[in-house]
Amino acid sequence: MSVVPAQAMPGMPKAGAPVEEAGGAVPRSADAAPAPLVAPAPLAASARLLPALAAVYRAQLSRARVARIPLLFVATFQSIGIMVLMRGVVDEGGSAARSVVAGSSVLVVAFVALNLLAQYFGQLRASGGLDHYATLPVPPAAVVLGAAAAYASFTVPGTAVTAVVGSALFRLPMGHLWVLAAVIPLSGAALAGLGAALGLLAPRQELATLLGQLGMSAALLLGVLPADRMPEVVSYARDLLPSTYGVEALARSFDGQPDWLAVCADLGVCAGVAVVSLAAATWAYRRAAVR
Repeated sequence: MSVVPAQAMPGMPKAGAPVEEAGGAVPRSADAAPAPLVAPAPLAASARLLPALAAVYRAQLSRARVARIPLLFVATFQSIGIMVLMRGVVDEGGSAARSVVAGSSVLVVAFVALNLLAQYFGQLRASGGLDHYATLPVPPAAVVLGAAAAYASFTVPGTAVTAVVGSALFRLPMGHLWVLAAVIPLSGAALAGLGAALGLLAPRQELATLLGQLGMSAALLLGVLPADRMPEVVSYARDLLPSTYGVEALARSFDGQPDWLAVCADLGVCAGVAVVSLAAATWAYRRAAVR
């Protein structure tokens, strides 16, 4: 048997020939420059607050339109029923009548913006839905504000109908009902921020539902009942409720000559509480999204 040298085999380098002639790999010397690295593509910039807020608001409004409208009717009929019951024990035209009508009107806002929003965010956290929003390039404030604004928007027709029916039922002047244009968004923002914070901070979905129900019950008892007939200890709790200042502003507007300075002061406090509650809800969203 004959032995063929390795250099004679096809594709093998000849003696003394460099390796690259056979297509082999050239060993890299220590002094050779490394190959340039390809820079990764930059991530997309986060969306600005206002466009992201508008997008979240439209999405929430279209999603909840069918499901929330029946509940809005329930909230409206509930508030009107409370006024009918109170009509038997409260005289028409007095300060107690103004408190009942104003409290029942804002109760519609509390039912939707506080109770339902607490349940929504509690369900969203329990089902892992926050992970979807966490992957979107939108600011956390846009998610909270968009959802709060969408839920508060459902309260506008019910609150207006309740205020008109209550004014007719207790014979109150309707000339200043335009104050609702400020009471609804400010009270809705304050209560929606509180409801979102309760839903996001609750460790379980059932607890979020319970807290939302308790918040709405507090708005019912402390907002509808006349303040001058409450014990002093209960009046302190009433001052801590965000919707109280919206109720006071609307109740003052039923006077023949309203004290507009006091109305503006109540609305200013309501706006301040709304900013604080929405900031707390944004912090709660960040805290829940990273867990």
